[in-house]
Amino acid sequence: MTTKREFLRISTLAGAGTFLFTKFGFIRRAFAAIPGGTLDPALITKYAMPLVIPPAMPKTSSGRVDYYEIAVRQFQQQILPTPLPRTTVWSYGSANHPDTFNYPAFTIEARYGRPVRVKWINDLKDADGNFLPHLLAVDPTLHWANPPGGAAGRDMRPSFARTPGPYTGPVPIVTHLHGGHSAQESDGYAEAWYLPAANDIPAGFANEGTWYESFKSEFSSKFGEVWEPGTATFQYENDQRASTFWYHDHTLGMTRLNVYAGPAGFYLLRRGPGDLPDPVLPGPAPEVGADPFGRFYEVPIAIQDRSFNADGSLFYPSTREFFDGFAGPYIPVSDVPPMWNPEFFGNTMVVNGRTWPHLEIEPRRYRFRVLNGCNSRFLILKIVTDPSATRPATAARPFWQIGVAGGFLPAPVEIDYLLMAPSDRADVIVDFTGLSVGTEFHLINEGPDEPFGGGTPGTDFDAADPDTTGQVMKFVVVPLSSKDNSQDPARLTLPAFRPLGPASTTRKVSLNEKASAFPGFDGPVEAELGTLDSAGNPVPGDWDDAITENPALGSIEIWEIYNFTEDAHPIHIHEVQFQVLNRQPIEDGEARSPENWETGFQDSVIAYPGEITRIKALFNLPGLYVWHCHIVEHEDNEMMRPYFIGPNPPTT
Repeated sequence: MTTKREFLRISTLAGAGTFLFTKFGFIRRAFAAIPGGTLDPALITKYAMPLVIPPAMPKTSSGRVDYYEIAVRQFQQQILPTPLPRTTVWSYGSANHPDTFNYPAFTIEARYGRPVRVKWINDLKDADGNFLPHLLAVDPTLHWANPPGGAAGRDMRPSFARTPGPYTGPVPIVTHLHGGHSAQESDGYAEAWYLPAANDIPAGFANEGTWYESFKSEFSSKFGEVWEPGTATFQYENDQRASTFWYHDHTLGMTRLNVYAGPAGFYLLRRGPGDLPDPVLPGPAPEVGADPFGRFYEVPIAIQDRSFNADGSLFYPSTREFFDGFAGPYIPVSDVPPMWNPEFFGNTMVVNGRTWPHLEIEPRRYRFRVLNGCNSRFLILKIVTDPSATRPATAARPFWQIGVAGGFLPAPVEIDYLLMAPSDRADVIVDFTGLSVGTEFHLINEGPDEPFGGGTPGTDFDAADPDTTGQVMKFVVVPLSSKDNSQDPARLTLPAFRPLGPASTTRKVSLNEKASAFPGFDGPVEAELGTLDSAGNPVPGDWDDAITENPALGSIEIWEIYNFTEDAHPIHIHEVQFQVLNRQPIEDGEARSPENWETGFQDSVIAYPGEITRIKALFNLPGLYVWHCHIVEHEDNEMMRPYFIGPNPPTT
């Protein structure tokens, strides 16, 4: 009997793909290519390298604000175990401390009420000051930053008479603090990108995005600081509850590629009324200059899926044919983007910049700050003793989840697994107390090797390949070196949670997928956001359509998110932290309460197919922001919309 996974592999060899239409009229991929470069993941030795624990990012200076100068640069890193080659990546580091450039980036440690100011530097240049092209294939047919279009043609979908090759010019970036409560000029708006200050920017290219100059002027008026070419300076007031944020690129139409190349890091906000005192929770976390292989009991864990070539380089598909076998025709005959893939699933798991690492743990409690940094992959994480056990496996140690994206939960939640969509963070405690030296555990992934639509592994979908993407990292117990003074998570009292008040407005928004108009091809060509008409039908919108979401400043709103697609989408709203209220079938059925680990504040929510997901948010900063799907392949091709808080939304 042929299993689904075997069927997928056979289909891949055939280079084929099919799409099915459901009762709602949306598209469901029946199968697609299993991603991979020329390096077989079976040839990568697992658990050969220790986990890297990123130290804190050093400051440039400290006065009224903590000031950083952080650049994005290109370098090589040993992501694969030796003797396999090193990998060329991009990432952030302190411009004043060359030894801090690492993938993932070092952690920005922030304190409640103390502003952090960062000069973000696009340093994607070579030793001679010339621009570096992208490591991956940039599809110039999407609605994207488009520097070659100049001032008049930037931030648009260009027109081509025939199918172009990938863009090979200077790379735009703009950094977003994901989860931050930032003024509009410091949010990392997708059209506020900027090129490096390179010697050889081609004549006629736009050096900055549409909103860069406006935000530059606004920042200068507020803080008296002028942005230099190739940079943008943002300020984060840190007026939120203590939580786990992360920073990453957010360039229009290129986020999937820029983040896949490496630039991302943790931003941990501590202290204030929303935190707990030391040593209630396990610690310490690594400080500036700490040994990345030292003994720490608060550990950030960034999980990503990647694929590699035999020379160590990152693999990411450069043609739509990889996804569903469609080899064209493209422009001008069809409307199918020639390089964009609707989703991407790597065949290798990378944790803190290393493939399948191991971590030595003492028999005590640990606090893990977990991030799903994958492009498209949903994770279902579990701690087990046997990584090859039949899925679903029996958990050997529970997670005590104490926090989510918006800070601490109302109370600790004991759970056997973590369901994490792309961009989600989970603040958890795992108790290894009393274990014998030499005991081993494995962190595994039971999420699917395909788009996630809800349900449970083994019943509603096949879990990830147990030999590759179904394994994440290993824990090995070593002797206890010091006393554990942290509290039993079952007895923790977390900071008081104050829910939002009543809402003044309820909005209905929609998640949609656009099918190709090319005869004989049923694949998607865009993912979209939109509204609903008076009859309850979806009204999709593109990035440059007029703003339809315009909350009043200081208002509390309920958003009803109607998912008219076949897949789950992690919906992220910039500027706000919201409460998840409930979910309900679109057609009929009772509303159900959020999961017990969704009862805190969130900045993204899983919207399941065929359902209405209701959230409640306070919009208390004026300005221009975005909301989008955090499957970044979707975000990059129209599943992102601007929204404006306050009167008179801009028309630029």
